[in-house]
Amino acid sequence: MEDNGGSKFVYFVMGLGIGALIGVLFAPQAGEQTRELIADKAEEGRDYLLRKSREVRDQAASFADRGKEVLAQQRDQLAAAIEAGKQVYRAESQPKSTAG
Repeated sequence: MEDNGGSKFVYFVMGLGIGALIGVLFAPQAGEQTRELIADKAEEGRDYLLRKSREVRDQAASFADRGKEVLAQQRDQLAAAIEAGKQVYRAESQPKSTAG
């Protein structure tokens, strides 16, 4: 099942913004006050989006770091397994001494 929570959130934010804008436009305030209110709300929205984008970027960096750690562990395990295999091969390929 596809996760579309991000798109739902974007639609929610857009709807919230449109609803706030309509509410402000129909509010009984002077034009200058209305413009200030719209500018303030736009600034709040911009700050919110910047904050969320930083959070997403930090989370992505954290996932990338964890992925690098897991790959390094897998690489080390594979190298150890290869070395163990080489040692077994060397031990098996040496001629057996017969004590008689």
